This record gives sequence, C-alpha cells and structure tokens, in this order.
Amino acid sequence: MDIKTATALRRLRLVSGPEAISFLLLLVCSVLKRTTEFNAVPVMGAIHGFLFIVYVLFWADAWNRAKWPLKTAAFYFLMSVLPTGGFFADRRLKREVEDAVIASRARNEKVANA
Repeated sequence: MDIKTATALRRLRLVSGPEAISFLLLLVCSVLKRTTEFNAVPVMGAIHGFLFIVYVLFWADAWNRAKWPLKTAAFYFLMSVLPTGGFFADRRLKREVEDAVIASRARNEKVANA
C-alpha cells in the first residue's frame, strides 16, 4: 500500500466517527424537537450534512485509491447511512490499514510474498 492510499483510508477513518456521532445527535435532536420546545435540528442537520458530504468525498477517494471491489465500497457507503455505521467502518478500516502495513513490511523484509 502506498502512502496516498494509506492517507485516503486514514482520512475516511477520521471522519467516520464524527459523522456517526453527528447522526446520532441529529436523531436525538429530532426526538427532542417533537417532545419538547428544544429545536437544535437546523444546527445539527447542517453539521451532519457537512460531515456526510465529507465522508462521501473521502469514501470516493479511498475507493479509487484502494481499488476496492464493489462489495467493499458498497459496505463502506452503507455504513455512512446507518446511525452507528461509522463506528463499524472505523474499526474495519483500522484493521485493513494494519493488515496492509504488516504485508508491506513483510514484502520489504522479503520474509513472505504478501
């Protein structure tokens, strides 16, 4: 894995957590809007919308650089539209990057053909 691919995956990973949190907060704000006079939906909606767009841009970049199959790309996109999906995407991306680093080190040391 080259440095640009690792950077693209890291960016996607860094935005997946805040995007998931903003989605959950937006859902809470929606419930509070209906049950109380508290209305933070316009603010949280804007924040979540911005983070969602950033996630999709980073997802597209990561898909292009990592050369994911359609199934993997669809999984990461699906994680962006589920309320807690960003947390699962973060965990899986972390594993994917760690595995790639281990394989890269093995290739560099010529220990194995990974």
